[in-house]
Amino acid sequence: MLPALEQIASAPLSTDLSGIAGLAAALRPPRKGDPEAATGNVRTLTRLLHDNPHHAAALRSHLMHLLSTRRQVSLYTDTGILSNDGFFHELRRRIAYRVLPPALDERNLQDCLELVFPHESDHLWLQAVPFEAWDALWQAIAGAPQEQALNRAAASDQGKTLTELLQAIQVLSYRISAIGMEPELIRIYSDVKAFESPFLMQNVELHGWLESYRRRLQDDSAPVEDARHVMVLLDQCQEVVDKIRKHALRIGTSVSLTYRLLRLEQNLTRLRQLLALAEPAITDAQEQRRTGLALAMELVEAHNRKYTVRGLLAGNINLLARNITENASRTGEHYIAENRREFGAMYRSAAGAGLIIGFMALIKILFSYLHAAPLVEAFLFSMNYSLGFMLIHVLHFTVATKQPAMTASRIAADLHRSGDGRNLDIDSLVDVIVKVFRTQFVAVLGNLTIAFPMAYLLVTLWFHLSGNHFVDADKAAHLLHDLDPVGSLALFHAAIAGVCLFLAGLISGYYDNKALYTRMSQRVVRARWLTAVIGKRGAQKLGGYLETGLGGLMGNFYFGIMLGTIGTVGFMLGLPIDIRHITFSAANLAIAMEALQWNVGLHTFVLSAVGVLAVGAVNLWVSFALALFVALRSRQVRFRQGGKLLKALLARLAKKPGEFFWPPRDLPATSPQAENSSGSGSG
Repeated sequence: MLPALEQIASAPLSTDLSGIAGLAAALRPPRKGDPEAATGNVRTLTRLLHDNPHHAAALRSHLMHLLSTRRQVSLYTDTGILSNDGFFHELRRRIAYRVLPPALDERNLQDCLELVFPHESDHLWLQAVPFEAWDALWQAIAGAPQEQALNRAAASDQGKTLTELLQAIQVLSYRISAIGMEPELIRIYSDVKAFESPFLMQNVELHGWLESYRRRLQDDSAPVEDARHVMVLLDQCQEVVDKIRKHALRIGTSVSLTYRLLRLEQNLTRLRQLLALAEPAITDAQEQRRTGLALAMELVEAHNRKYTVRGLLAGNINLLARNITENASRTGEHYIAENRREFGAMYRSAAGAGLIIGFMALIKILFSYLHAAPLVEAFLFSMNYSLGFMLIHVLHFTVATKQPAMTASRIAADLHRSGDGRNLDIDSLVDVIVKVFRTQFVAVLGNLTIAFPMAYLLVTLWFHLSGNHFVDADKAAHLLHDLDPVGSLALFHAAIAGVCLFLAGLISGYYDNKALYTRMSQRVVRARWLTAVIGKRGAQKLGGYLETGLGGLMGNFYFGIMLGTIGTVGFMLGLPIDIRHITFSAANLAIAMEALQWNVGLHTFVLSAVGVLAVGAVNLWVSFALALFVALRSRQVRFRQGGKLLKALLARLAKKPGEFFWPPRDLPATSPQAENSSGSGSG
């Protein structure tokens, strides 16, 4: 450290960055983020400056001169704040700069950070040092006596730096006014009127404060307006942002809205920080130093991560996913049977789906007999799945494997309402999980108990009408082999289907959100060509249905596309990828057993039946785990009571095992939605 300090002391008014860069390198620990080494280095530097006041004074003058000779505004207004170009432009820019970084201009303080803190992990060791150590270092630098010549230079440099700070404050205020009056934000929260908007009023108030502050810089006796009024208006701006977020949960959101709100919050936070630094009356001296240190750390971290794609995605996609999973959470209410009446309704709903899937399994095999080109076959399979699942949805039937993606969001919503999981009511969560489990059980039961006999009945009828079995012995053996949980890739293929189920749930949530946000019902009514065909009343009914059911239709459509194309993609790429779905597997088992006239060993039949159940378990577990993970991440919930929850579930299973499969007799109906669970739709 001494060589760097001596280099700085030899020319304290130099604009060369090598001295500061060398000092930062000396403070940098050998291992990134090592708190003990980093803290030790900072304290060593503090002792050196205490022992050498000349070096401390020179370092202070050098830092002030470096700041005053650089353009600082962009550092305060751009670093760590999303650009105005939008999410996708920012994403493309970061990807491009990861490949080919932009040129540096040392006249900008923003670019000087690249020379002083060039490592992407520098913010880790800087943040690992406690505030007390940094504060002691700052006191050692600021309290050192200076020569008269350096004092005059420092006063001039301080004035230039303060001017740059005030310009940054003004820029941020104008940006907040512009973003806050965006038509997209006003449409969602129309209570903000143009003449009384806090986004505009904060700029008016801040303009008066800046004028008085500049007069004070020229005349020490001039009064300065209190900046607390500006802070109050900034708090009101934040309240509006929070209200817009709450409205977005109800009426939907978009990528652009999420991006604007995040950018607006970043500008509000930065403006508060700069005001606290410029106006000592807002906070005391120690709190002001704490704010300055926090801002410095934030700027260095933002600089180190300015080209990271992950950070951009984490800040925006999580908020968008929150709205998507919120729609799935509300849909999940329909998938939980509260009492025996709803339990029976869920069975009938699942049985209806099993009836249709029995036909779909046969139609798929018929399409395979066409021996069409791979892409044509993939199209036929996809349409069979998509149209079949959409029909199931329209008829308000339920496919059991579509439930986990919805119920996982419901459970995540309960965890979110408890905060971070520490104050969670475990008993209440156990009740929800037990209800979800038994509802899932009866849905699977309804699918299987109808799909198997329906498929068997259809192929038996085919045999009596045509004189031939629906499939030959080789095809039947192949169907049985595909169900072998040990000798085939059935479970791996079931996991792929589980991923597809999870993606279908996200797609459903996305389109539910989109239908709400774009006011689909009003758009449909305004379509003149449509009203000319079906009339205004018909358009109103269609618009109302699409606004609430578009997500289910599109989720089922894309789910069918995924199921129908994955096998063909695997064939074309030479990869062993395909899908296995529990209900279709049960139907295929019935088709194979009819073709072989049950002339198979008991071992083969039992193994195939176990394979069907194992496929279902993998379908359900993979889709549920992925959906729960995304729902928790989108709500930024970290559940840390897994062991306690597992013990509570095992205790409930030991005490009342029947509740996992059958609802108690005395449990009253509490969910009006679940009463119509047979009409909840799923696909």
